[in-house]
Amino acid sequence: MPNERSYETAQKRSEQIAADLEKNPGAYRMLTGDRPTGRLHLGHYFGTLKRRVELQNKGVNTAVLIADYQVITDRDTTEHIQDNVYNMIMDYLACGIDPDKTMIYAHSAVPACNQLMLPFLSLVSEAELARNPTVKAEMEASGHELTGLLLTYPVHQACDILFCKGNIVPVGRDQLPHIELTRLIARRFNNRYGKVFPEVDALLSETPLLPGLDGRKMSKSYGNAISISMTAEETAKRIKKSQTDSERMITFDPEKRPGVSGLLSTAAICTGRAPEDIAAEIGMGGSGALKAYVTEAVNSYFAPIRERRHQFEGDLSYVRDVLAEGNRRANEIAERTLDEVREAMGMVY
Repeated sequence: MPNERSYETAQKRSEQIAADLEKNPGAYRMLTGDRPTGRLHLGHYFGTLKRRVELQNKGVNTAVLIADYQVITDRDTTEHIQDNVYNMIMDYLACGIDPDKTMIYAHSAVPACNQLMLPFLSLVSEAELARNPTVKAEMEASGHELTGLLLTYPVHQACDILFCKGNIVPVGRDQLPHIELTRLIARRFNNRYGKVFPEVDALLSETPLLPGLDGRKMSKSYGNAISISMTAEETAKRIKKSQTDSERMITFDPEKRPGVSGLLSTAAICTGRAPEDIAAEIGMGGSGALKAYVTEAVNSYFAPIRERRHQFEGDLSYVRDVLAEGNRRANEIAERTLDEVREAMGMVY
């Protein structure tokens, strides 16, 4: 079955939701999440975290999933996972996610949510799973074989969204096939057993993808990312080591000058200025002046966030409490939804 909605239709629907959110934030339940595979970086912050905090503060009912089970879709180890999870929570809290308003929970701690996988898997065909372009892209990027978990990754995401009756999910264009499948699963379940689940829509990101310091995709493995948890000194060192080119005149040209343009993009998003204007201001100052400008821009923007993070680093028991409370709330919701599912399927004995 082809995608029911074109990108243009999804975009239009997303714009309608964004406008309605301003007036009726309480009508929406939003689910977002991250895989705890390492430290969150500037790409994560400007791509999703900042928007999550804005929506949370508007009054949208928000849930943030730490997708620990999804780490093993394309990896053979869970080494450092506990450390990654606690550091991720510190990043969330430092960036402004408020555990009194937002439920922060972990995949592995909510068995009733994962139990939805069984009925949901019966609603999709192997061909529909195999067609998902995001799964193919993730498999190629990781170089890992196609595990059963990776193949059914979109169904697991449907469980995450639907267990809490989520009706909006902030995603980029590349994630739209996942939302389509979630909508399909909800519709098929409702048609077969009676209405339990809501229709789900994508809230498309308005933020352009922030490139890494070298102009490539921002990634820890490329060494071109600045983590939220880095100190000002570590940030300065990372920026100083980044590759530019031999041309002294600073210009913004992502195609021909990826390194210089990656740095300009980073400075631009931290200062709210256009990268072309920053380039014109630095002019013949060369890469040294550019790197100094970027370092100042990043460190100024993230100083208050890092200060808050430093406080959480010294209070691990609070971080653990935040997760425990989020897990407790998630389990309550998941059990309730699973009861509704059993009721609809006639499986109450």
